[in-house]
Amino acid sequence: MKIGVLALQGAFIEHIKILRRLGIEAVEVRLPEQLDGLDALIIPGGESTTISKLAVKYGLMEPLHKFAAEKPLWGTCAGMIFMAKKVGEDQPLLNLMDIVVERNAFGRQVDSFEADLAVPALSNGQALPFPAVFIRAPILLEANEEAGVEIVAQLEDGTAVAARQGHWLVTSFHPELTDDDRFHRYFLEMIKK
Repeated sequence: MKIGVLALQGAFIEHIKILRRLGIEAVEVRLPEQLDGLDALIIPGGESTTISKLAVKYGLMEPLHKFAAEKPLWGTCAGMIFMAKKVGEDQPLLNLMDIVVERNAFGRQVDSFEADLAVPALSNGQALPFPAVFIRAPILLEANEEAGVEIVAQLEDGTAVAARQGHWLVTSFHPELTDDDRFHRYFLEMIKK
């Protein structure tokens, strides 16, 4: 298995380190031809406007669409914004997942926080909460269940912070910034299906 991590900006190296620790071949992706031969792609957290503008500049938008039509994609934080159909601001989006996202929903950098999430989809996810790190994080305002979007994780107040639609996954938090690799393992299981 070979997984790419979009390496235009953001926390891409942290994803690569976790994947390699799990014994997975992980590579940085900056150009369209680097998508060839990959089994899946992770779009990391960072600054969504910067990531989207660089994706346009490097001719990645159409290749990413084609890749996503057939292969699994996982967007964390900014990656979730980039994969959404609507974010309420004017920026290039992949328009993949049938979700509406609100950027920086919890406030500025100083408002970052951690929360323990019950995530039934993860191994032992009910009994052992996932330590989610939220940094200028977005939230899911709408998830089109009729289009097959399912909520994977919520905060205690019911705010949706992770979702899946077929072979696409999004998290508004940063699993790559923890020592808990269960979300990466969950994504690996999605790839194998």
